[in-house]
Amino acid sequence: MLFIPGEEAFGALDEWAPEPGSVVCWHPSPAALAKVRQAPISAVPASHQQARHLRNFRDHASRGVDMSRLCIGSWDMPGQCDIRVLTYVINTHLRRHDTYHSWFAFAEDDRIVRHTLRKPGDIQCVPIRHGEMTPEALREHIVSTPTPLEWDCFRFAIIQRADHFTFCFAIDHLYIDAQFLGAIRLELYLMYTSLLAGGAPPPLPAPGSYTDYCVRQHEYTSALTLDSPQVRGWVDFFEENDGTLPECPVSLGDGSGPCDLMFVRVMDERQTANFESACIAAGARFSGGVFACAALAQYELTGAETYYGLVACDTRSSRAEFLTIGWFTGFVPITIPVDASSFGDTARAAQKSFDSGKALANVPFSRVLELAPWLRMPDGRVPLLFHLDASSPPLSTIVKSEWGGSNIKIHHDGGVPARFDLRVNRYENETHAMVFFPDNPVARESVARYIETLKSIYVRVAEGRGAVAPLCSAAAL
Repeated sequence: MLFIPGEEAFGALDEWAPEPGSVVCWHPSPAALAKVRQAPISAVPASHQQARHLRNFRDHASRGVDMSRLCIGSWDMPGQCDIRVLTYVINTHLRRHDTYHSWFAFAEDDRIVRHTLRKPGDIQCVPIRHGEMTPEALREHIVSTPTPLEWDCFRFAIIQRADHFTFCFAIDHLYIDAQFLGAIRLELYLMYTSLLAGGAPPPLPAPGSYTDYCVRQHEYTSALTLDSPQVRGWVDFFEENDGTLPECPVSLGDGSGPCDLMFVRVMDERQTANFESACIAAGARFSGGVFACAALAQYELTGAETYYGLVACDTRSSRAEFLTIGWFTGFVPITIPVDASSFGDTARAAQKSFDSGKALANVPFSRVLELAPWLRMPDGRVPLLFHLDASSPPLSTIVKSEWGGSNIKIHHDGGVPARFDLRVNRYENETHAMVFFPDNPVARESVARYIETLKSIYVRVAEGRGAVAPLCSAAAL
């Protein structure tokens, strides 16, 4: 059975109403918390991603705003949960990956200070039985997961029913990125099922070190100068956007409101195959077509003849890093001249821009601003574009063999988003688009119009009818 994560798999946590059952939650033991508080200061800096997250969180908190920060998921497993075995699995996971071994605080001079446990074995989570919990109480327990300024900003739980249980996790983005979902599923499923069957723990491949990544990242960024090609590329991109990053392609009103999500299937299996063929014929890949459609949608709605965008990109580059849980995401700036009469030319230009700029993903915004202080971050939300291709290995293998029938759910915590996200996910038999945005009437109307336009462009390309509607509205969202 092929699992396709459709609209029902994504949504706001406050809309999640799992079947009732007996709840067990895992929390660090008092002894573990005491050991963590005593962890010495480490010279290893926070990664640039972690530092940006911590400062964003502090800024939101100072304004009394709940920032969207938690990665939340759940899936079903058969039978009665063996609490002892799952406790072992959870603790093994936390001890195995050094992203969980540190906590952070702000010093008086505003530096971010890392504290790191000397002995990962001091981490010990223990199960606490809560009995029957209402969906409201369970959701409240999840959103009360400690903040990124506390070490234990993660939670694990199960909801047990007669013949199956739901496994849940909530982990602050401080520790993980999107690759985490496949990793924890693989680790938890293999280790739990093997131990449950009476076998030895499976020989999982040794993980890499996120601490080592933080060191390498800072060594690399510290060596950059204003004359470094990667820095010059970012400076040029900023300056093409009046010294800052590009504006959001839709109106978000006053930016208020909790995080909301719009989801649409933009292409079915046949259309997805046709769209890929159109991309290949243009000398691009599927990803280039995705970027081109974002550019063409903005053109159709605003008349902008050049698209400036930021594409999220996983910066893992070695086998060890691909086995490492942590936050590796960087951003690639893309500049796309729009040819309204030719999807092929636009897609080819988009692919060229992305491919030539991939090295810039290793340069964080903060370092660019240090070297070029006349530049500035925008006042509003930064629009980001994500593309995931789960139609080929290894993701397709996970989708087919591991997720089928497991009732997977991915939840956003409802906090105010720090940005505007467009995510285009390709699967074996269809393509989805999702937009995360702050929920207010102006933003909702604008995003609805944007995503409708985006879908129409995908369909027109897939059907060979040209990318842009005959009459461009040229009306700003």
